[in-house]
Amino acid sequence: MIASARQQWLGNPRRDLLAGTVVALALIPEAIAFSIIAGVDPAVGLYASFVIAVTIAFVGGRPAMISAATGAMALLMATLVREHGLEYLFAASLLCGVFQIGIGLLKLGRYIRFVSRSVMTGFVNALAILIFMAQLPELVGANWQTYALVVAALAIIYGFPRLTRAVPSPLVAIVVVSGVVMATGLDVRTVGDMGQMPTTLPMFHLPAVPLTWETFVIIAPVSATLAFVGLLESLLTANLIDDITDTPSDKDRETRGQGIANILSPLFGGMAGCAMIGQSIINVTSGARGRLSTLWAGLFLLFLILVLQDWVARIPMAALVAVMIMVSVGTFDWKSVRNLPATPLQSSIVMIATTVTVVLTHDLSKGVLLGVVLSAVFFMRKVGKTIVVQEIETSEEGRLRYRVSGNLFFASADVFAASFEHHGQPTQVEIDMTDVHLWDLTGVAAVDKVVFRYRRQGATVEVLGMNEAARTLVSQVGKHDKSHLPAGAAH
Repeated sequence: MIASARQQWLGNPRRDLLAGTVVALALIPEAIAFSIIAGVDPAVGLYASFVIAVTIAFVGGRPAMISAATGAMALLMATLVREHGLEYLFAASLLCGVFQIGIGLLKLGRYIRFVSRSVMTGFVNALAILIFMAQLPELVGANWQTYALVVAALAIIYGFPRLTRAVPSPLVAIVVVSGVVMATGLDVRTVGDMGQMPTTLPMFHLPAVPLTWETFVIIAPVSATLAFVGLLESLLTANLIDDITDTPSDKDRETRGQGIANILSPLFGGMAGCAMIGQSIINVTSGARGRLSTLWAGLFLLFLILVLQDWVARIPMAALVAVMIMVSVGTFDWKSVRNLPATPLQSSIVMIATTVTVVLTHDLSKGVLLGVVLSAVFFMRKVGKTIVVQEIETSEEGRLRYRVSGNLFFASADVFAASFEHHGQPTQVEIDMTDVHLWDLTGVAAVDKVVFRYRRQGATVEVLGMNEAARTLVSQVGKHDKSHLPAGAAH
């Protein structure tokens, strides 16, 4: 345990610190932009990013993942802020954290594994597109100097690793392009144009709202939505970082950690947040693998905005736009597009539907929920067809024998019932269900339906071979007359 903790914190200190530095620089304009989306002062997003990043470094379940103020969460806050004010946002953010801790204590975070690969791919591709689209306002209508700086920064980002990987190329690009702009005085947008940065440390602050049922009614729906969207984005991002780094993460710990961070954030003047896929990709592709990178990103962010804010304000947005374009291109799963002809149609539909829905609505939860529902429907249709009813030839006149295999539940019940031959006048019917898994009440009802059909024709029916779980389920909810079944049959 001690060795593992040491590895998570000090296994890669130089790369963690360098990667965290790049992340901190990229966090500033994002946090300011998300504050504007939510309708609050830039300090709220910047304080949130500092508090959440530092907190999640200690209590999160995915080393090297970056959590801070995010656009997905900010969009959900705008109406509450507009109608009730900032203090209600602080209260809603705090309650969001409480909900997330509850979900973590119930150990529900692990169920993210039921999100299919197709949904994951759609989620990643959609976020890559949204990251790129978010850079367009900085490019549309810009002067030629801005385009030249973006191209130059991209050339450094992709070219510098050919010389050395000792220093993350995005950091080199930001430093070089910023130096050129400061030396030449080029007229381009800078971080300072995004908004005024705070000048003091975040102070402890309890939300100034009445502790009444009315307040709870106002903030609870927003808090629940924030908790769900935040955990969804965080856990899906954790899965992505797991794949990139080929290391596991603790989803339940991450769920609880997000809750703790979102309780502390509003207590120090910040809003709720979650994992950031763009910054997390920047972090790990810059070489980070440990918790130190996340901690340093938060600490260095505070240092930048309080101590070096005059210098930070002069960083050209073109350099940061280039970094985010690199993230967008690197995040998009290009192989998923190239392999579409060879991919099963249902998987392609799920991936495309997820991607399109997220991009059109700018709502991660809607796209992922649609993808999960489609995956479930396609899965049930596929599994529902696996029920096989085989008639076994017998020399005895009036005797029918069937062998059934597969999964009998609501999606396969109709196929099961329709597979039996009800013509003629059999006197004895034997149904061998040794190889059947009986899952639910609809499956039991399907067995009842078949048995009663034959009995109405005057036949004796034997249902044989059910396992203990199936026999228990049938005995509890089955309606066919158990007295007609011999010992060892369903009873």
